[in-house]
Amino acid sequence: MEIKQKTREEIPNEAKWRLNDLVASDEIWHSRIAALTEQIEQFSRFKQNVSDHLLECISENMRLSEELSKLYVYANMKLHEDTNNATYQGLVDIVSGVNTKLMAATSFVEPEILAIPNDILIRKIPANSLYNHYLQNIIRQKEHVKSAEIEEILAKANELGEMPSNIFDMLDDADLKFGTVQDENGNNVELTHGRYGSMLELDNREIRKTVWHKYYDSYWYLKNTLAATYSSSVKKDVFFAKIRNYPSALDAALFSDNIPSTVYTQLIATAHEFLPAMHRYMEIRKKALNLPELQVYDLYTPIIKQIDTKIEYNDAITTVLKSLAPLGKDYIEVAENGLRNGGWVDVYENAGKRSGAYSWGAFGGHPYILLNYENKIDDMFTLAHELGHAMHSYYSWKTQRYIYSDYTIFLAEVASTVNEALLLDYLLKETEKTGDTQMKAYLINTWLEQFRTTLFRQTLFAEFEMITHKMAENDEPLTLDALNAVYRELNAKYYGEHVILDDKLDLEWARIPHFYRAFYVFQYATGYSAAMAFSSRILQDNSQAEKYLTFLKSGSADYSINILKKAGVDMSGETENPIKEALQRFENLVDEMSKIV
Repeated sequence: MEIKQKTREEIPNEAKWRLNDLVASDEIWHSRIAALTEQIEQFSRFKQNVSDHLLECISENMRLSEELSKLYVYANMKLHEDTNNATYQGLVDIVSGVNTKLMAATSFVEPEILAIPNDILIRKIPANSLYNHYLQNIIRQKEHVKSAEIEEILAKANELGEMPSNIFDMLDDADLKFGTVQDENGNNVELTHGRYGSMLELDNREIRKTVWHKYYDSYWYLKNTLAATYSSSVKKDVFFAKIRNYPSALDAALFSDNIPSTVYTQLIATAHEFLPAMHRYMEIRKKALNLPELQVYDLYTPIIKQIDTKIEYNDAITTVLKSLAPLGKDYIEVAENGLRNGGWVDVYENAGKRSGAYSWGAFGGHPYILLNYENKIDDMFTLAHELGHAMHSYYSWKTQRYIYSDYTIFLAEVASTVNEALLLDYLLKETEKTGDTQMKAYLINTWLEQFRTTLFRQTLFAEFEMITHKMAENDEPLTLDALNAVYRELNAKYYGEHVILDDKLDLEWARIPHFYRAFYVFQYATGYSAAMAFSSRILQDNSQAEKYLTFLKSGSADYSINILKKAGVDMSGETENPIKEALQRFENLVDEMSKIV
């Protein structure tokens, strides 16, 4: 029996998101993109005239950006429903071009604002103006902004700069095929991104081995193309950093949100401090699975066997909402409406659909969640995770004006991980009521896996990005062999002697989408650490939920470090080290799992 992916048409409508809530139809999209293009052309009236029409210029810039964001999100999310759809490939191409036009058309704004003497600028903007933080941030960037002519060229070059990530996305989502494998029932199933993860959790080690090798073989056949693509991405980052006078590509990436590079390096140093606990966990896994050697395809199968971890989507919603009750009535009502009948979620995998999961949307609409739900307990955690993003967007969009409506990348993983932590705590308490020690052990192992994959693994990724960008900055070649060598050394350091490193694992870097959009992944680890602090306080004292909701409503109205500090979590390292606190919890969980196993 051969089991193929469902087509988009075979997915029930109630399991699909409602993108027409954002843009009513493709026809209206085309009408609006045409009107926007004309309006962008008219923006030139402010050129060499920003000082005299400052507030009007900023307001119009924001209006154009807000409209573009809706059209951009609609086109891309329609394409994500089926990445083979030529119609939406065309819409994405059109809106990407308009995005480039907007960036070029408005590129003179910041240079002209920076040309205004500070004393005059202060007089133009009242102390309580909406645009104060925005303007202060522009002034902070003064040494990195070029002349209007150069800024226009850099804006036009932006589309070229996006090509490495676009090439990877098309390879990974549309062109790569992994063939078929036999499942545990002897059925020939098409191997996909979604099925790869679920099949690595199977008890049958031979199937895990076959799946892992078949999946990586597809990347291995493209290894030189992927190396060239990644090298281009890194060199692009270094080029723009040098042009704008940043000390490094890392500093350039962190500068926009005013994050000191010490936050990044402290993360890596703290993770190194706790690597012995990580190595001990790998030893526990090896013993628990009763294996002579621990291979990389043994890292995802649960240590605790014979646990029914299947959960239907609607049941997962019910459980997630119960677990989030400490966040208050309003939070639960909004979340339930969005998940059950609000058109927020695209639930199941179909042929051509973008892999993985995310939350996205645009100001003025409601948030959306893309899932590839497979009825696993891990999928329930993914639902909770993406719902955290969605609710962060919901509250930010509801509270802030467009200019500050999006939370920064540094804050992006906090709300999602708070939800996961609350769900895990709820499930563990349920096992205490039922006396289900096996499920308790399974959940503790789930928590350990969250630490491994979110804190340790993402820090490994962050260290890889830091090293490869330094190599490019030092004019060292980023060849396939060089990249593989760096990645192998890091895996050996993080996993220790108890994990056998297959040669194909050296190429894992090539399949990580975030690597083609550099210096994002470290924020999974810092966000996880901040979330551990928030969730602990909320569970200990329900009154802390209100402070947390204030955090959700803050958008980007201040710098991320300050927003967290106001909510009581200091990620700067000045008064506390939430990363160390989180890893101490990991160390304690390793001790507890050691006793159980």
